[in-house]
Amino acid sequence: MQIQESYQKIFAENKKWVEKKNKENPDFFAHLVKEQNPEYLYIGCSDSRVHANEIMGLQPGEVFVHRNIANMVVNNDLNVLSVINYAVEYLNVKYIIICGHYNCGGIKAAMQPRDLGILNPWLRNVRDVYRLHEKELDAIPDMKDRYNRLVELNVYEQCLNVIKTAEVQKSYLESGYPRVAGWVYDLNDGTLIDLNIDFKKELDHIRKIYDLTKEK
Repeated sequence: MQIQESYQKIFAENKKWVEKKNKENPDFFAHLVKEQNPEYLYIGCSDSRVHANEIMGLQPGEVFVHRNIANMVVNNDLNVLSVINYAVEYLNVKYIIICGHYNCGGIKAAMQPRDLGILNPWLRNVRDVYRLHEKELDAIPDMKDRYNRLVELNVYEQCLNVIKTAEVQKSYLESGYPRVAGWVYDLNDGTLIDLNIDFKKELDHIRKIYDLTKEK
């Protein structure tokens, strides 16, 4: 199929989708246009094979989504920080989920000894994760297993970066939410894996240094 045909097909498929939704629930769009009340903020990878609503089995309006290369939460990235702020302070989400995936191109690219131009400063954050866990990762002989473990450790470190934010700390201490969870999506079989990060334990540990709950 030529690209222009593929492009036009999108609108035809959208029309079918609208008809399907209206048939299933005549009030679907009337309800959707009023407001959104998602309980989840999903921060995932931009990879086209990993679609948040699809893998979570959620409908439009049920999950607030932010995606970037390698599902990073970088402390000077105003994009992701603005999303977290809005999700916590205005949408009152109950969970912030960092979701990585095995066979992540961003993770693999970060571990190559190559100049990747504008990607260098972004992927340096992944290399920093490797540096923090170098001993464990270097002890894994199989390269595929090592990459997959780096995917998991990257999710863990990004969860910590979320917990370091003032919005999350203050909101949790006031209301008990949001909580932060780390997942990995396995492209091989479609399953979601909960890394079972102990949010309360990590929060208590982080607040020893990164406590941002005090007013000026």
